[in-house]
Amino acid sequence: MSEKGTVLFDRNKLIRLLLPILGEQFLAISLGLFDSVMVASCGEAAVSGVSLVDAVSILIIQVLSALATGGAVIISRYVGQDHKGHAKRAAGQLMLVLLSVSLALMLIIIFSYRFLLVLIFGKIEKDVMESAVTYFFISALSYPALGAYNAGAAVFRSQGNSRISLVASLVMNVCNIAGNAFLIFVLHMGVAGAAIATTASRFIAAAAVIILLQTKNPVLSLTVKTLFVPDWKMIKRILSIGLPSGVENGMFHIGKLMLASMISGFGTVAITANAVANSVSAVFNVPGCAVGQAMLVVIGQATGYGDRNETLRYGRILHRMGLIAQFAAQFLHLTLIWPILSLYQLSDATFYETARLLVTCAVCSMIFWAESFCTPNILRAAGRAKFTMVVSSFSMWVFRIGSAVILARVFNLGVLGVWIGMYIDWVFRAVVFGYSYRKGRWARMEYT
Repeated sequence: MSEKGTVLFDRNKLIRLLLPILGEQFLAISLGLFDSVMVASCGEAAVSGVSLVDAVSILIIQVLSALATGGAVIISRYVGQDHKGHAKRAAGQLMLVLLSVSLALMLIIIFSYRFLLVLIFGKIEKDVMESAVTYFFISALSYPALGAYNAGAAVFRSQGNSRISLVASLVMNVCNIAGNAFLIFVLHMGVAGAAIATTASRFIAAAAVIILLQTKNPVLSLTVKTLFVPDWKMIKRILSIGLPSGVENGMFHIGKLMLASMISGFGTVAITANAVANSVSAVFNVPGCAVGQAMLVVIGQATGYGDRNETLRYGRILHRMGLIAQFAAQFLHLTLIWPILSLYQLSDATFYETARLLVTCAVCSMIFWAESFCTPNILRAAGRAKFTMVVSSFSMWVFRIGSAVILARVFNLGVLGVWIGMYIDWVFRAVVFGYSYRKGRWARMEYT
């Protein structure tokens, strides 16, 4: 109970917020997982090509997600302050920003997709490149839909309503799986079929979110004025959180692209093992990601409400939830590695390399991942987005990339060396973000 006599999030409300986010995160991750599993029937070159494009697509998705995060935090604060007019204007401006950015990214990619792949990954095997080119061009057409979907989902979550975006994500996944099955297995379209199914499913999900935003959420529904007339003051507020988060995520995934480029030089076994391990490990990070998304909403509303004790209390609850959820998920991960890998049609060498990556990842994730990636969301929601950006960027370039180059090339550990560098990065983040959270200064900031 807060000093003002109102419980912002009781146990039931927290559960109603968290469970749909958990489902949505799982569905979002499984979209790529189903693509890679179903494309596996087309051969390892197809899996490798799709995985290289996914490395770029994840960069785009994370930038859009970060911008949506900025909007969600601002809207949450206005909801906490009960400023419905400001919240509605922020919702429209968030949609405007994300549509503009995603459309610009789409145009850049469709006019330079082959050049970008060569620039990022250099010389790779011809059949892998052809698969990547096909998948990249078609999937880039879906970026405006991703922008609209992320904006709409963020608006719903900022009010504590995560069920709507779960329904939209479920529709997207069902359409994607059905489309993959028909286009890959019936029409034998291979990588192109997977890309078309993914693109179509994203547009369907975006349309669903926008329709629901207009019909089920009149308080924050879009209007011509809020959507098409720029409010630069509001955009600046959104970008004050979204831009540092976007830069942070962008730098993070640019670094990952550099490492993916280095891995591409280790051969198809390394590329495929890295791709499959990334897809599988991402599924088991879903509980931690879900708690992290909930942190943005709950801490955002608490700071807008203006009760420091309540903000600290919710921080403690969610911090503990993140640690427990991630530990439990990674324990399950360890027990399921071999059954999951049996779903892929991998050679013996690729199977062994992938299993080695997943075992080490599960163990390190149990200990460090939640503190590295959940805890900073508490700080972001409280207005410390620039701090998390600086720490994360520094750790990425100094520890993850620096360690990876030394371990992979100097000590000849190959793709395993790249992943060990990632674990070193996690340790540094966990120490810095954990210390900053426990000091409690983040809850004493002033909000506007």
